[in-house]
Amino acid sequence: MKRYILQITFLLTTIVTYSQELSQVTFTVGTNLSFFSFRTDQEIMIRISDEGKMLEWGTDPGPGRYYSDPRKLQTYLGRVEYFGQEYDSVFRGKVKSIGTCTFTYYGKYETAAKIGKLKTIGRVAVDYYDNYEDASFKGKIKYAGSVLFSYYSSFENDAFRGKLKSVNNSSITYYSTFDDKAIAGRIKSIGSFEYIWYSSYERYHGSLKFGSVTQNINGIVYIIM
Repeated sequence: MKRYILQITFLLTTIVTYSQELSQVTFTVGTNLSFFSFRTDQEIMIRISDEGKMLEWGTDPGPGRYYSDPRKLQTYLGRVEYFGQEYDSVFRGKVKSIGTCTFTYYGKYETAAKIGKLKTIGRVAVDYYDNYEDASFKGKIKYAGSVLFSYYSSFENDAFRGKLKSVNNSSITYYSTFDDKAIAGRIKSIGSFEYIWYSSYERYHGSLKFGSVTQNINGIVYIIM
C-alpha cells in the first residue's frame, strides 16, 4: 500500500513540476527570440518577453498550428484579475491572476533592472541579470524556476550580440556576419540539432532549408517561426 502511495505522490509531483516550468522558446524567422512560454496547471500558456514583460496568454491549439499561424493562441475565457488602484503604482494594472495561476512583480525598492518585472509565475521564481551585468543582457531573465538562461555578450559578433545563448545545457548558435548576408544572425544550431538556410544566391534566400521548425530538447519545445 505504501508503495502505491509513494508512486502516486511521485506522479503528482512530476505533473506539478512540469506544469510550472518553461514549456516553449519561440524565435521569429529564426533570428530573434519572440517569447518564452510557460504552461500553468490549467494548461494555459503564458508568454513573456526576455525582459520579464507579460505579452499574452491563452490555450495552445497544438503543434499543427505552428505551420500556419504559430503566434495564435486560443482565447482563455476563464477568470483574469488585475492589480487595482489600491496597489502601488508599480503593480497597478498588471495581471494578478489567470485562472488559478497568480503573479507577483518586483517592487519600487528593487534595482532598476527588476522594478515592475515579473517576480513569480505561479510557483516559478523569476530573476534577472542586474545593473552591473554586461549591457547586452542587463535586465534580461537569468532564472525562471530551475531554468538558467545565458546571452551573448557585447563583445560577440554583431549578428548575435545580446541574443539567447543557452537554456540550461542546451546551447544556441547563430550564423555570423562572416556568413552569407541572407543567413547572418539566423540560428545555426540548438543543442545537437542543426539548421541550414537558403543563401542569397538561392531562390528562397533566407528561408529554412533544413531543420525542424519545432524541436523538443530536454522537455522544452523550440519553435522557429
